[in-house]
Order: sequence, then structure tokens, then C-alpha cells
Amino acid sequence: MKQLCLLFFLFTISLHAQFQANGIVKEASTNKPLPFASITVNNGTNTITDVDGKFSILSSIPFSTFDVSYIGFTKATVFIQKNKNYYIVVLSQKLHDLNEVVIPKENPALLIIKKVIENKNNNNPQKKLRSFEFKSYNKLIVTANPDSIDGRIDSVFIQKSIGKKFSKIDSSDYKFKEIIRKQHLFQTEKVSQYQFHNSKLKETILGTKMAGFKQPIYEILAFNLQSFSIYDSSYELFETKYNSPIANDALKDYNYKILDSLTIDGRNTYMIYFKNKKKRKASGLEGVLYIDQNNFAVAKAIMRIKGVLDISGTHNFKYIPSENLWFPSDKTFKIVKGKNDDDLKILGGTIQFDGDVEKDFKRRKKEASDYTYLLSQSNNFDIHYNTPIEIKKASIYIEIKDDAINKPENFWNTYRKDSLDSRSHNTYLALDSISVKKRIESRIRFGRKIINGYLPIGKFDLDLRKLFSYNNYEGFRLGIGGITNEDFSKKYRIEGYSAYGTKDGNFKYNLGTATRVGKFSNSWIGASYTDDVREIASTSYAIDKRIFKLYDPRPINISTFYKYVSWKTFIETKIIPKTESIWELSHSVVEPKFNYIYNLNGKLYSNYTMTTAMVSLRWNPFSDYMQTPTGRIEVEKRFPKFTFQYTQSLPKIWQNNFVFSKIDFKTEYEKKYLNGQKTSLIFEAGYAFGDIPLTHLYNTSPNNLNKETIIQRITFAGKNSFETMYFNEFFSSEFAFFQFKHSFSRVTIFKKIKPSLVLVSRMAWGNMKKPEQHVGVDYKTLNKGFFESGIELNQIFKGLGISAFYRYGPNQLPKFEDNIAVKINYVLNLGL
Repeated sequence: MKQLCLLFFLFTISLHAQFQANGIVKEASTNKPLPFASITVNNGTNTITDVDGKFSILSSIPFSTFDVSYIGFTKATVFIQKNKNYYIVVLSQKLHDLNEVVIPKENPALLIIKKVIENKNNNNPQKKLRSFEFKSYNKLIVTANPDSIDGRIDSVFIQKSIGKKFSKIDSSDYKFKEIIRKQHLFQTEKVSQYQFHNSKLKETILGTKMAGFKQPIYEILAFNLQSFSIYDSSYELFETKYNSPIANDALKDYNYKILDSLTIDGRNTYMIYFKNKKKRKASGLEGVLYIDQNNFAVAKAIMRIKGVLDISGTHNFKYIPSENLWFPSDKTFKIVKGKNDDDLKILGGTIQFDGDVEKDFKRRKKEASDYTYLLSQSNNFDIHYNTPIEIKKASIYIEIKDDAINKPENFWNTYRKDSLDSRSHNTYLALDSISVKKRIESRIRFGRKIINGYLPIGKFDLDLRKLFSYNNYEGFRLGIGGITNEDFSKKYRIEGYSAYGTKDGNFKYNLGTATRVGKFSNSWIGASYTDDVREIASTSYAIDKRIFKLYDPRPINISTFYKYVSWKTFIETKIIPKTESIWELSHSVVEPKFNYIYNLNGKLYSNYTMTTAMVSLRWNPFSDYMQTPTGRIEVEKRFPKFTFQYTQSLPKIWQNNFVFSKIDFKTEYEKKYLNGQKTSLIFEAGYAFGDIPLTHLYNTSPNNLNKETIIQRITFAGKNSFETMYFNEFFSSEFAFFQFKHSFSRVTIFKKIKPSLVLVSRMAWGNMKKPEQHVGVDYKTLNKGFFESGIELNQIFKGLGISAFYRYGPNQLPKFEDNIAVKINYVLNLGL
């Protein structure tokens, strides 16, 4: 989703002249393109051709010639011609050098790459050095080259064979070109300090400014455009991970070829071209590694992915003789629009592409996004290594200093490699003015609230989840609720809701307040009062983040609830690294709203009082976090994730009736593949012991109606519920649940019908201790296990899909059709 949002931002935003030459390098005898040919410009600029032999030289310094070389071919010198922008360069093979043909037993490039892999630990700064720190200046722009836009928009006349013909100006093209002559479309700068010690790497952002924003969008600062290290087993480009071309198992994924040799920092290097072995497009990285011929370290790396976006990342290194080590000196990241057979519709806008199929290709009118590109450049300086370093708050991957957004201009002038040109100055002035005029910051804030299910109204955020819902007990549940926002106070909050059920005819409500007691840990202490109803035997984790849904289908069919009146006090905090936790003390009066009596040693309870202490904790040990002046953000979500909850009743406190304990645990794992497929796993378990009523045990999320025919049982599917398990069919005091899902990439059947096939399997085991205590409810236990599998066809048309599940194993029902459940599902997709 973040990639699609940035794609939309990059190509639909509209608002010093640069010198550019474009072209292609081909082989004379076959007319085939030569990938990764070396291009040396006479002003000192260097580049290489891409996988299709195409190149683009972009420089702020004028140049008159450039040389093109390729191993085994004669070098060519090209002279820049006035009013010429595109060059076709043809290279001929060096036939006089081919007097003797030597066929090596092994590809020499493979031998070099094997040496690189063998020596990784000796050449990786994070392995060889005890510590290091440096500062880095980064500038990111979204812009276009004015000179690359078709000259037809500069004149109202078109040249014909005889004379000129009058043509109407395309005002949108003309305005776009006039804008980018004066400014960039977007711009942000930051100065960071990087520290490494004891295998911990931390970035501290000392200063940051973002055109058009008084307070930067912090998520953009944390967006991982390219990997920090070239030596990691996975290389990350635009938040997508690929097996590195120098990973231990890289030889199974990549082909390698020596292109040329080049001198960097006075040391000889091999140019090794690598490409993924898979034939299909966008299957992996390709690029060039510059390998030191002496120590087999990476002296430079160019990584490339071509698809809907054409993405490239370049890493440059500086040689440190005293350590015999290449240390990162700077890196560059660039995105331009690639090719795609279909246009993308994103958040109400459309991005047009040229297709890949030549026979179906129809030339279309170029638009702004065809010329727009994103460029991020980082330069490292003030480098120190093997010196004593203390990393404060090491569990935080990125920390933004409180004063980082308020740095004076002399701070920036100190750290900028080059002073800002007129276009960059104008970008800040123009976008700041536009942002105020169009209220961009408030609109972004509004959008964030809506995505999380809130509608901001002044100092109050209306909770959209509370407005309308339906279940079989309350009927239509109509309500209103919300929470005060930061405009009310950054230290205090008040929240609450009120609801009315049209079927049960009762009002429900909640009122709570809290105060923040820790800024860095985002710790709050508060209290609340609630009078409401809840599904019986449902498992809920207090720490689970609220998820806003346009609809929540599963509760529609639930008819068994219990009423509770609860007072509670709580502390929520992130003080433990990489965790979120809630610590709660509550007192509740519970009344089952169905036919049920709890029999405790002959004493019958139709309602009861429970006083409990509870801790709910989520631990994300593999995720990375960013600390901002406004709070902590999980910027890199990695799996597995773990959730733990422990509940303990407190005997003889506030008239508590029962003594019991509950332990609940959940772990989630998710893996995304380069081809669009995804595998997700969930394991969950619960164990309750002591004297505990059925209302607070486990039902393992059933979602099937007890009706005669399959058609009568068709309802909406839940997310992680058993679709063939009937409501109130099973109850447990201890259980284990496992779910496997694998989503295949979408398949185009018709232009507007592109379903995604998902395979699902679920299984659960459970047991009920002291079943004689629960009177009035007929149920079964899960001691023999419960199994179901099925398929989902999601997003068949406009988000709608259908799924079918089959129940099998020890709890299979006698009638075949009773084991089948057909469900409707809906996926809200903001991206496509």
C-alpha cells in the first residue's frame, strides 16, 4: 500500500536547468542492445546503460562529448550536437583481439563472486569494525527535466514539409513545463547521525525539512528506499527484499558476466554484471558490482529493477588504506515510470503507461508523469571508526530529535554539500505557500484519521465504528462516540460512546479519561466506566490495535451475549523495547442474556461479580521503530509477532465471586513474495483454570448458521473464523488454533474481473474441564479436533468475492451438505 501511495504521489503531483542526453547503445553486427555499457562524460560524470542498453546522462554541468566502452568492443566517442537529445551509439567488436579462443572450465565471473562471498566478513564494515559513526546529508526531490519535454508545447505552430501549421497549445503541458523550469515538484532534506556498535545500527535525525509542511510526514523519512549495507543476505530496494547477488546462496539465483575493468580510488576493479536466472519480468535484481581485484570487496554497486516502476540504487564506497576496507561514501536512489499493460487507478487518480506488447502498442499523448522522476542522494562525512561509542535508546532504529524540524538556515548551510540552487529555493517558497492555501497538512491529517476510523470535528474525533452495526441480539445498533484529539490536549484525553439496540431496546454507553505520564514511552494512565454487551466466550486481546472496517460481517449472526457493567483503571505504555502493553484492574457485574446457569459446588449463579487484574502485551522483536516528537511508529513491520495476555481474578476484593486464571497467546507470521503471492500463518492458544463461567471461556470463533440448506447458510465470511463451525457448537476451557493461508497473485479473466485465489486451512483442538458446572447450554468439546479447508476467490468484481469451505475429520457431520459452507467476502482495495 505504501508503494502504491508513493507511486501516486510521485506521478500525479503537479506544480537550475540541467543538461541531458539520452540514447541507446547497440552491437553493430546483431543490432542488439548492450546492457551496462560504461559511459564517461568529459565533465567527469559517469554512468552505465540499463538492461535494454538505454542511457540517460543528466548533469548540472554542461558537456560536449561522452565515451562509450564495452569489454571486447571498440570504444566510441560521441559529440553533443545542438538541438539533438537522442543518440544511437553502435559499437563494433575488436576482431583483432580474438586471435586465440580460450574456453575456461568455469565462468571467471563466478570465480570472482565466490571470492567476494568468501571474504564478506572481512570486507563488511559492520563485521570488521568494532564501531563506527558518521553524519549524512540527504536530499530527495520529485522533479522533471524541462528540456526533456516535447518541444511542441513551446509553440503554437507545427513545422510541415511546406510552411507551418497553427496548432492549439495544450495548456496543462505548458503549465507543467513552466512550473518545473522554476521549481521541483517536491523536496525534502535531512541531516542524520549514524552510529554502529555491538551489532546495533541507529539513525538519529538531527535536522529535517519538507517543502510544504511545517511538521514533516515522518513516515516518508523512514521509507526504506535502499539497503544500508550491500553485504546483507537480502537487498532491499523500495521496501521490497531480494536475494542479494552476493548472498551465500546467490549462485543459484543469478548469472554473472565480466563486463570491463575500471580504476576506483586508485585500485583496479572488475565490473561484474549480474542478472536473475528467472526469465519472467520483474523476477529479481540485476545490475553491476565493481569488485576490488585485490581484496574482493565491493567498491561500487548498481542495483536495478524494471517493472511498473524503473528503480535503481547506486552505492559508492571510499577506500580506507589503514583498514584495507571500502566504507560507504554516498548512495543514490532513482525512480522513473516503467511499463505496464494496464493503467493504474489509485485513490481516484489514473496513471497511464505504455504497454510492453509491441504489436498492441498505440502511441499516446505524453503526460506529466512520463517526465517525472524521484531522486534521492545521500553523502556521508565526518566518519569515525573503532572509537568508543554509546548508543542511547538502542532499541529505536530511527530517532528524530525534538528540535529537528526547527533548524535555522545556517544549520543547513553547514551540512549541504552544495548550496541550494534557485529551483530548490523556489520549491520551499512555492510549496509552503501552496500548502497553506490548499490546507494540505490539515487534509493529510484528515485522511489519516479517516483511515483509522475517525472523523475529526474540531477538538473531537468521531468514531465511525460506533455509528451503525447489526447483530441478532441487539438488532440494529445505532450510536455515537469518539475521543478528544491533540487540538484539545496533548496530555489529556476524554473518550466515550453511547448506543441503542433496536431489538433489545436498551442503551449502552462508555466514558473514560486518561493522562499521559511519559512522552518517550507514550505512557498513559486512565480510568473508565462501561455498560454494554459482549459475545460470550470470545477471545479479545486488549492490546490489539483497532481496525476500521466498513463492515464487520461476523457479528451479524451472533445471538448469544452477556451484559456487563464494568469499572476499570489502566496503564498503557511502550516503555519495554519493541513492545506495547496494557496493565488493567477491573471490577465487573456480569449477566448472561441467554439460557445459562453457572453451578459452583451446588451454588447457582445467573449473574455474578468478577474482579480481575490483567496484562496484555504485544512483542514485535524483529520490527524497527521510529521515535518522533509526536510518538513512536513501527516503520518496518517484520514477523513473527507475539501477543500475550494474562488475567487473574482477585479473591475477596470488591465482592469477587470466583477464583480463576486465564493465559492467552497468539503469534502471527507473514511472508510476501516478489510475484505478488503471500503466505500467512496464525497460531493461537488459550488456557483457563479455576472456577470460570462459560461466558469467559473459549468458542474458537464460529461463523456458520444452523440452517437446513447451503443457500440458507450463505453469509459474509469472517477474517480468521471457522466458516463451517456452527455458533455455540463448541466451547473449551483450553484450546489451540492454527490457520494457514496462501494468496496467489491476481489473474486477469476479463478487463474488470481479476480474482485472487486464496487457499485456506484451519484446525483446532480443545478440552472442557468441569463441564458439569455449565447448565442450560448444549455443546460439544474439541478434544478430537476440528478441521476445515477451503478456497477464497477474492476481488472478483469491485471487491466482492466468494469462498467455499469443507469440514472434515472427527467432527464431520453425517450429511455431506452440512459440512459445506459458502460465503461472500469483500475486500476494500484503495490501491487498484
